[in-house]
Amino acid sequence: QVQLVESGGGLVQAGGSLRLSCAASGRTFSSYVMGWFRQAPGKEREFVATISSSGGRTYHADSVKGRFTISRDNAKDTGYLQMNSLRPEDTAVYYCAARVGGEYYYTRGPEYDYWGQGTQVTVSS
Repeated sequence: QVQLVESGGGLVQAGGSLRLSCAASGRTFSSYVMGWFRQAPGKEREFVATISSSGGRTYHADSVKGRFTISRDNAKDTGYLQMNSLRPEDTAVYYCAARVGGEYYYTRGPEYDYWGQGTQVTVSS
């Protein structure tokens, strides 16, 4: 089992940047595929980005492609989501998720076994 703790959320103006972190503990982080999801008030949870266990493969949702970048540092047991050119519609609670996997990635929430508690990102216009 792995425990995930997100950090780095906050309030930022449109056009600004934030970097979210997801610290993992409990098992070998390098064995896990990681994903980021978000949920805005009144909306369903939405896939944002995913990265394979080694970091060699990534996939980003069209809505964030070119603005957000997922990465990981297995030596630090930490994943990241760099968010640039933020827009008000990016406002949501952001969650990191993990599941055992190799050089694959997964884009659906039910495919993940472990979730963090979430961190709020608010983008003002």
